[in-house]
Amino acid sequence: MLEPGAAPFTISSDPISARCDPREPEFFRDPYRFYIELHRQKASPFQWDDYGHWCFSSFDDVSALLRDKRFGRQILHVAAREELGLPEPLPHTLNFDAAERYSLLSIEPPEHTRLRMLVNRAFVSRQVERLRPRIEALTHEVIDSFESDGGTELIENFAAPIPVIVIAEMLGVPREMCDRLLDWSHRMVAMYMFGRTYETERDADNAALEFSEYLISLANERRNDLRDDLISHMLSTEANGERLSEAELVSTAILLLNAGHEATVHQTGNAIKSILESGFDPRSLFSSDEQTAATVEEALRFDAPLHMFTRYALEDIEYKGISLKKGDTIGLMLGAANRDPARFANPNTFDPFRSDGANVSFGAGIHFCIGAPLARLEMQIALKILFERLPSLRIAAEPQYKDVYHFHGIDKLMVAW
Repeated sequence: MLEPGAAPFTISSDPISARCDPREPEFFRDPYRFYIELHRQKASPFQWDDYGHWCFSSFDDVSALLRDKRFGRQILHVAAREELGLPEPLPHTLNFDAAERYSLLSIEPPEHTRLRMLVNRAFVSRQVERLRPRIEALTHEVIDSFESDGGTELIENFAAPIPVIVIAEMLGVPREMCDRLLDWSHRMVAMYMFGRTYETERDADNAALEFSEYLISLANERRNDLRDDLISHMLSTEANGERLSEAELVSTAILLLNAGHEATVHQTGNAIKSILESGFDPRSLFSSDEQTAATVEEALRFDAPLHMFTRYALEDIEYKGISLKKGDTIGLMLGAANRDPARFANPNTFDPFRSDGANVSFGAGIHFCIGAPLARLEMQIALKILFERLPSLRIAAEPQYKDVYHFHGIDKLMVAW
């Protein structure tokens, strides 16, 4: 156990490295103390001993490496397992691996180019904007369910239902399935935790199997009853004369469902906490469409939901004095980059009126989040309506954080009004 007030990390120099256990509560509740010290020591890159790979914490490095085509999310398309010394796939995660096989987050061109082309049209801004009336109505409906209570737990009762219902409706999944979707998603996302266990892996594999079987069944029903939804779109759309295979459809639908709510739930909770602790009158932060958009962008910068994005070196590379071999993993620290004092004035202050507001929270390059326009719209609408309807909203108890580092988010946020 840490001594009270002790930093949950150590940073050494020559060569610069750090020890910081991602499972340490003092760290995952507030990773920013670590980032502040990394920036003070100009530690980008540094060797993160707990992970066993190089990490990059500066805005310039993270932004550049997200776009650098010498790195990728996939490695086995350019090298064999034997060449890299990688172990064989785990026999008890074959269903999970199959569900992830064609994930847009994990594949490279030409597969990535073709699959993204098949689904991208549904997520461009002009298409997403058509959802505004539905998101507004849903936000009011959710607030109606607890407004008279005088207080509520805001993650489960507000942040979670809106994005999962929206993405389910977009895909054509019945609303009554939303609880099952959340369960499958949470169990699968646990696979990305540091130090996952055998039990976690087996549970994620079972969730992936159930999720996949459900989507295959739904797709089979929809083949004879095409509608105005994403499942129908993926079944009928062609790219260069090709359509999605069943395995590609399953991977894509699972990614859209998981990514379509998981990060947005965390970001919504983080944003509400940031706004309520900032000292600003929330009414001033949502006084116009432009200011609403700026407030959401600052929330994305200040307390992002995804803090590390890993990539493989696709060839032997020399970068900033470090030698990387083909197959080496690097960690891009999105949350640290968003707080880089070399890029932002007063980076650790929440300021929705800043003029240097940029962020890498949605990534960059070919893996830039396909759902970014939808996530932005959902947050702009939901946060504006929340603070308009509950102007005296306040935090009623110490927020409780999820016990994971990579997805930095609040588990329970008790509020009152």
